[in-house]
Amino acid sequence: QVWLVESGGGLVQPGGSLRLSCKAPRLILSTFNMYTFGWYRQAPGRQRELVAAVPNGGRPNYADSVKGRFTISRDNGKKTVHLQMNNLKPEDTAVYYCNLVPVGSNSWGQGTQVTVSP
Repeated sequence: QVWLVESGGGLVQPGGSLRLSCKAPRLILSTFNMYTFGWYRQAPGRQRELVAAVPNGGRPNYADSVKGRFTISRDNGKKTVHLQMNNLKPEDTAVYYCNLVPVGSNSWGQGTQVTVSP
């Protein structure tokens, strides 16, 4: 199991920005570097979806709904993955989770709530 801790959510107005962070405190660096990490989100009444993923040394990829607004990055030295979210929209409101890509049998953390509202 890979333990991941998300943070950085909050309440923001439409058009605003937030930066989410995901830390892997128990992973050794060499293992962290092996994984592709992703940010997922789940809105009320909807299925969880993958919004962005970043392999180590590879090209990030994004869901169409967030392209041009969200940027995923990783700081391998700090074993951290970030999601910079700009120009937020009410439809971005969800609980955001960090996990492996693919998730496989890894557990889900508590996530971090992002609410976009006037």
